[in-house]
Amino acid sequence: MNKQPLNEQSLLGQPLNKQDWIAKLSLVEHVEGGYFSESYRASENMSTDRDGADRSVMTSIYYLLTDDRPINHLIKNQSDIVHYFQAGSPITYILIGTTGQLQKVRLGLNLDAGEVPQLIVPGGYWKAAVLESGEYGLLGEAVAPGFDYRDMTIAKLDDIRTEFPALINELAPYIRQ
Repeated sequence: MNKQPLNEQSLLGQPLNKQDWIAKLSLVEHVEGGYFSESYRASENMSTDRDGADRSVMTSIYYLLTDDRPINHLIKNQSDIVHYFQAGSPITYILIGTTGQLQKVRLGLNLDAGEVPQLIVPGGYWKAAVLESGEYGLLGEAVAPGFDYRDMTIAKLDDIRTEFPALINELAPYIRQ
């Protein structure tokens, strides 16, 4: 883990770019889109009724969307996820709750423009995110119970078309093809 404080300025006073963040945080491409690195995994486990049973109590990652990888494709997790805005341009989240209601939330620091600095996405919600402008948007995410790929469902076009026929045109750009 990086022990130096991170901010949007390099040691030379120049703003960090996406490549700086990728290198400094050891980010790699994520299957959902964007880049990530796990920054924390609790050593304590908890029992669940999920495939494989035990999960870490909590995990945390850095997550970066960039102008060349701007979409976090539509997925559903079983765990609650807290998203924290950290640097760069705002990111828009597209959420579909368990009742099928679509909601858009803009994660960023301009509170006067309706952005929020953190977003809680309950387990069982479908979610996607997009960087609409700018070079990058950097987030932190905390997941409890901790993230496990067995708990994640990646959306398939036919399944979403069946489950949300009235939303398919709006959701299609966020479904990995």
